[in-house]
Amino acid sequence: MFTRLNKIYHEFPRLFWVVVAVRFIDGIGGTLLFPFFALYITQKFGVGMTQAGILLGMFSLFGLIGSMFGGALTDKFGRKQIILFGLVFSAISTLTFGLVTDINVMYPLAILVGSLSNIAQPAHEAMIADILPEKKRQEGFGILRVVANFSWIIGPTIGGFLANINYFYLFVIDSIICCLVAVIIYRAIPETKPEPRPYEKSESLLQTFAGYRFVLRDSAFVSFILANIIMLIVYQQMYGSLSVYLRDYHNINPQGYGFLMTTSAITVVLFQFWVSRLIKHRPPFLMMAFGTIFYVIGFALFGIVTTYVLFALNIVIITIGEMIVVPTSQALVANFAPEEMRGRYMAIAGLSWAVPSTIGPGLAGYILDNYNPNLLWYLGAVLCGLSVLAYYILHLRLGARQEFAPVHEEALPLPATTD
Repeated sequence: MFTRLNKIYHEFPRLFWVVVAVRFIDGIGGTLLFPFFALYITQKFGVGMTQAGILLGMFSLFGLIGSMFGGALTDKFGRKQIILFGLVFSAISTLTFGLVTDINVMYPLAILVGSLSNIAQPAHEAMIADILPEKKRQEGFGILRVVANFSWIIGPTIGGFLANINYFYLFVIDSIICCLVAVIIYRAIPETKPEPRPYEKSESLLQTFAGYRFVLRDSAFVSFILANIIMLIVYQQMYGSLSVYLRDYHNINPQGYGFLMTTSAITVVLFQFWVSRLIKHRPPFLMMAFGTIFYVIGFALFGIVTTYVLFALNIVIITIGEMIVVPTSQALVANFAPEEMRGRYMAIAGLSWAVPSTIGPGLAGYILDNYNPNLLWYLGAVLCGLSVLAYYILHLRLGARQEFAPVHEEALPLPATTD
């Protein structure tokens, strides 16, 4: 095992591992708080999931706007400065959320925080694409998922324990971690934005923003993002609506939900390396379709099973799909993007998460509050089925293009011969 890990370590540049370490620390703060945010809003302010979903949707909607600005700024000014700004702002805004005592204050705060908190997301993804060569990206994103899920092992377990005592502790710790990560990035990570080619003219900021029209004209890329949006409307329910559903309809407390998330994280830690190495030799759009089939099964079963052990099994089923879908999707986005437009492509790719985060919580909350709650999971399975079909069609249309070809091992040199 040690020999295998040592080999993997030496296959990637040192700077990549620095970024991995930073993402691990930052992930602990995020997973400490994020899974319990819907529970926090419904419990502290005494509102239903519909109102909580609207608030979370507003946060995501304005986060989409911030991400679009961030993508252009990333291509214009580089990655590091934007990431540092995002971390410092996140530290301040997270603490502010924990201090609010009136639900009405949360709405304007969601507009401000949503607009600025996601501004650094395209820079994070562009930095990884800068550091890793194309053939290493899918596996590199898989490694980031393993590390992120180490964070999920730690964060939700601690978060569930602290949430049973006082939710405010979650906000304080997350703010401290954001500040710590900002210091590490400032001192240890250089700017990774590629140097412009000698014949390239420097764009004005207005021209950089206008470049989004070229991204939106990439019909193949936009089709891929639309397929992702359909699938992620369902997937994101695991990190919001599911916690409320389990609490209100199956009497599972926040700590029990935290352990379910830890089950997912352990599955990724144990198997993601193996899965990443297996799927990199297979057509990526077919892998997206295959992985999403596990979502169809797992989310449908949430409306059927009733025991904690079976809920844990559902999480494992979904996580198997996640181990295939997430790194493959991230690598595909990076391969779609021209080098000089990575930030803007990453920002548009952020629609995959931002649109579901905007409309998903409100729609899910409306179903949970007004209909049979199991309907949420049956509809989710249908939507994931549509995504499976969309990814297969994309494979038929784009699978022959060089940038989407499976990774092939380089042939070993022939042994020398003597006459």
